[in-house]
Parts: sequence; C-alpha cells; structure tokens
Amino acid sequence: MNAKPSLPLSDRYDVAVIGLGPVGATLANLLALHGLSVLVLEREPDIYRLPRAIQFDGECMRVFQTIGIADLLLPDLVVAPGMKFVDADGRLLLDWQRSTEVGPQGWHASYRFHQPTLETELRARLAEQPCVDVRLRHEVFALEPGDDDVGLRLEDMSGGRLLSTRARYVVGCDGARSTVRRFMGTELDDLRSHERWLVVDIILRKERADLGDHAVQYCDPARPATYVRGPGARRRWEFMLMPGEDASVMSRPEMIWQLLSRWVTPEDADLERPAVYTFHSVVAKGWRNGRLLIAGDAAHQTPPFMGQGMAAGIRDASNLAWKLAEVISGRAADDLLDTYETERSPHVREFIETAVRLGAVIQTQDPEEARRRDLEMRANPQVFTTPQPRLGPGVHEGGGAAGMVGEQPTLSAGIRLDSLAGYQFALLVDPTWEIAEAPSAVKVLAADSSAARDWLQRLGAGAVLLRPDRYVAALAFERQDITHLLGMATGFASQLATT
Repeated sequence: MNAKPSLPLSDRYDVAVIGLGPVGATLANLLALHGLSVLVLEREPDIYRLPRAIQFDGECMRVFQTIGIADLLLPDLVVAPGMKFVDADGRLLLDWQRSTEVGPQGWHASYRFHQPTLETELRARLAEQPCVDVRLRHEVFALEPGDDDVGLRLEDMSGGRLLSTRARYVVGCDGARSTVRRFMGTELDDLRSHERWLVVDIILRKERADLGDHAVQYCDPARPATYVRGPGARRRWEFMLMPGEDASVMSRPEMIWQLLSRWVTPEDADLERPAVYTFHSVVAKGWRNGRLLIAGDAAHQTPPFMGQGMAAGIRDASNLAWKLAEVISGRAADDLLDTYETERSPHVREFIETAVRLGAVIQTQDPEEARRRDLEMRANPQVFTTPQPRLGPGVHEGGGAAGMVGEQPTLSAGIRLDSLAGYQFALLVDPTWEIAEAPSAVKVLAADSSAARDWLQRLGAGAVLLRPDRYVAALAFERQDITHLLGMATGFASQLATT
C-alpha cells in the first residue's frame, strides 16, 4: 500500500476521496486511470478483516476488469445461482434464478465474495498508481469550499499532527454516517424500512453440500431468516430480531448456536463473526453541493435482500469518475457533474424500493398475514428477475437502449470489449461502415465477432456509443449519425449535461 505518512502532503490535488472502503478504493483507481492526482484519506489503520458485503454482480465485475483486478479475484469467487423464498414449512413461494452461464456483461450475473479479499486487491492496485496518495489513520474534521477548490483540515491520528491541503473536488465515500454529507447539509429521504437483523458468519470444518449453493429466504413469521453461501468454507445466516430482544444477548455464542441448530452445530463449524445491523432504506436528497459530492452508503442505503448494497456504490464510482475527469481536464462544463445524481438516484432508488418490497414479504411477523401471503403466492407462483433500470436524465439520448447498461461481447481477437476500450468512450461499429479518423478520446472497435454483430442487430443499429461506465450513450442508425456520436464523446456543451 502506498501510504506516505513520512512525506508532506501536496498543496493541491485534483480529487480528495474520503474513505477507503470498496467504493472509495474503486473511485480512486478509476480516477488514476485518467492520470488525476488523488488524495485518499482513511481513518482506520488497516482493512477490516471480517466479512461484510458478500455479493456483487456482473456489472461490478466489468468495473474490476477495467481496473485490472478481475482475473485476480476469480479464484476466490463463487458464481451465485439465485435465491429461493420459502414459507415456514419450506415450500417454495418465489424463485429468483440467476444463470450460471457467462451473460451479456461478459461475466456471470452474480458472484459471492469475501470483502477483505476484494479490498486487498483494490489497495494493491492503488499502490501501483504514482498519482494516488493514500493516507491511513487520517481523519478530516473540516471542509472549506472555495471558488476554485476545497480546503481540507485533517488530523494524522498516528501522532496527532494537524494538517491541511486543498483539492478541486472532494468525494465522501465515508459510509452511512458520512462527514462529507454533513458538511454538504444533505438530508436523507426515508423509504421507511428499518429492521434489526443478526448477521452470523461461520467457517465450515467439513464439506456440507446439503446446505446448497442457492441463497434461501425463510419467510417464517416466527423468525424470518436468510442463508447465503459464501466463497470457500464460508456460510452466512441472518436472523431478524424480534421486538424487545436484546442485541447483546442474541449475539452470545450460546444463542447463536441455538438459532443455527436447524442447519449446523459447533462440531460442524467455527463462528467467525456475529453482528447486529439495522437494515436501512434511504436515499440522499442532494449528492452534490458545489465541489463536494458523496457516493456509496453516504448517498444511499438499502436492505440486503437483493445483494445490491456495495454494487450500487461501485456503480456510483464508475459513473462519477469519468465525469470528474472530463470536467477537470476542461473537456466538459462543471454542470456535467449534476448528471451524476440525476442519473444515479432514480436508478438506485428502483433497486432499493424493490428490496423493500421483497423485505416486506420476508419480514412478515403476523401469522395470519403470513398465511394469506403464502396462499396467494402458492396460488400464483412467481419467478423474480433482477431489475434492469435505465439511468435517469443525463448523458444519453435517443431512447431505446440509451441509458441502459451495454453488453460486453468478445471480439474476434478473443478479447472482451472493455479490455480493448479502457476506461473511456468506445464506439462499436459495423465493420462495413467507413468512418473518418476518430479522436483519441474515443476507442473505435469493429463489431467483428458474431456476438458483437448480434448485439448491433438486436439494437437495430449500425453503431453504439458506450460511455466509460459502459452505459449506452446513443445509437447510430445511419452512417451520418457517427459524427454526432463522436461529438458526444469528445466534448460536452452545457445543454448536453442537462438533457
């Protein structure tokens, strides 16, 4: 890790990232791909070594591919086949299947992972970036926005030294109790789902194939519970705490083994971590205030019933990093950054609202209400599919696929599209279309494989412009439309940023 406590801070950075969890580390890595000078401040001395987030999706894997760590993560990942919702007697209520084949994103739809492993790889990649200055055990206590930059006052907690520096922009990736959000004066929109759950992580001592690979939501009004397979020997159970139950009592080993007795005993496994969380559902009402921005849990929090908590923050980072690079380089007006919230907020809200609805199914505690729910759901078997929201208004135009996440075909060289494109705009074009020389800000790629041609055919287009975050910016249906697409990718007028 390239922490530099012995070196003085620079007088000014392009971006200061507050918080070095998965979202902050992803954002810093993406900014480094554009050569921006980045200061990362983290109050903790090291990675938290116990499990927390446990799932991310194929879209996140594309971001990790762009950063250069996807192949390093693969040996420690498990492909997630989906989730089943069952009643108190184990009868199926809802089936949420995910394909275990490689999908349109070029990766599997869902992965289970160990968060410390992901953070280790993200930090190792940061250590290779000379433009990134990581400071562990440094805490920000004041932000002073000015016309051209933001003053930061901070404490080196290893020795109590007070320091100061400046950054053109500051991004708070500092969690649910975000300091940056407080300085912004941003309030939270409460979606009214706040329940206490006991999360228990164990490590199996021997193979237990009978536990299965599917996650299971036990919709039992007496005690709603969740089972999730983690990578390797790791398994997780989550138990809803009932009103009046003492979290400290329920976290005792004897109580935990009593809750787990239906599945495992102390002879089967070792307890790795119990923790009580309140699963919140909130979205910030203002993700930007001038030169201050927020991402990840600082901007939104979701119940875990869709496995989208961390994934939403990774999407934030991927959406925001290229826009900061465009503005700082002078290629885009500052109001491009306003599209960060207009695009991401409705997108993440759809996931959170869906998770809240699923949570209402799972967390029903009234036996009669649960009986009616079970009868209705068994009479009308449901198969759930993961939502695919469109971005809100922003840097995309033309309807159809615009604003949707694009596909990642493998091209004729046997290389995935993103690996050829890098973290920049990419134009995937029919090989029969001749185009003038493209500017360096756009990577032009011929649709020279069957997968690429099939995607263009399904789009009904001859070319598709993909943004650096791999969302579709626009389509070209005629050759003359190419000029407009290249213009979108090489410079942004103010009016485009609010389209």
